Amino acid sequence: MKQIFLILIFFSTFTTFAQNKKPNDPLAHTFSIVARDAKTGEMAVAVQSHWFSVGTGVSWGEAGVGVVATQSFTNRSFGIHGLDLLKKGKSPQEVLDILLSNDEGRDFRQVAILDKQGRVATHTGKSCIDYAGHANGKDFSVQANMMLNDKVVPAMKKAWIENSEMPLAERMVAVLQAAQETGGDIRGKQSAALVVFAGEASKEPWNDKLIDLRVDDSENPIKEIDRLLKVFRAYEYMNEGDLYVEKNEMKNAMEAYNAAMEMFPDNLEMQYWTAITLANDKQMEKASEMLQKIYAKDENWRELTRRLPKVGLLNVSEENLKLLLR
Repeated sequence: MKQIFLILIFFSTFTTFAQNKKPNDPLAHTFSIVARDAKTGEMAVAVQSHWFSVGTGVSWGEAGVGVVATQSFTNRSFGIHGLDLLKKGKSPQEVLDILLSNDEGRDFRQVAILDKQGRVATHTGKSCIDYAGHANGKDFSVQANMMLNDKVVPAMKKAWIENSEMPLAERMVAVLQAAQETGGDIRGKQSAALVVFAGEASKEPWNDKLIDLRVDDSENPIKEIDRLLKVFRAYEYMNEGDLYVEKNEMKNAMEAYNAAMEMFPDNLEMQYWTAITLANDKQMEKASEMLQKIYAKDENWRELTRRLPKVGLLNVSEENLKLLLR
């Protein structure tokens, strides 16, 4: 009986030790990239995983400071504390050393840190699941764990180098695509995220996160992130057009709106505001022709047109309003 009791104590102690050694943090076995655009100073994180809502745990950043990706067994505190240490003047390597020194689960972590100067530091713990590894250099770090094969990380590095002429956001997506095409996560695909921060902080911090796209659950999350990025770019043209309208520069406004519509010709929102701009520019026949096609697809747009004169977004005579509403 005494021997059995001692054996039970041993296994209880061993189990407790093992549980303490292995972190209880959320899993995010995945591949990601942290990077900086040397021309604009913008910094970004892009990630994909067979795990729900990967972007909520892996991706961290702040304009004028840096970006962090924390994955495998995700220690989310690395995001907040890492950025805080960067703000205090620590280098990415110093930050990484400090974070890992106080972390009993360091062997299970994978972390990448990049600062606004483009310096990077990366850690792949020895207990990360194969295939796991990273590659980094000036302005970038790519890292992956639980991959189907050992070709994923080299493919990501190659894609980053070969797409240097792309805008940063599109370049990040190209890296994710390369990883997936090479094999990707051994479990498959589920979620992805892309965040881009300004290189320098402004007096309007709410505008310093330039892009924030997430796909939390999808059969093809990278394809969906790519689609959302294209929609984002189209709406950039729409916003540009709105600014020109405010300045009464209708020719420039129409060029911006047309650029948006060329990207998404079936988007009724883009068609509608282009038509309203035509009407405000006294091009009633063109505006009416566009609006009739929009109304045929969704009658609610006709009701919206009735409401615009009240708030000054449609400045036409009563006669012309009837023409637009017919």
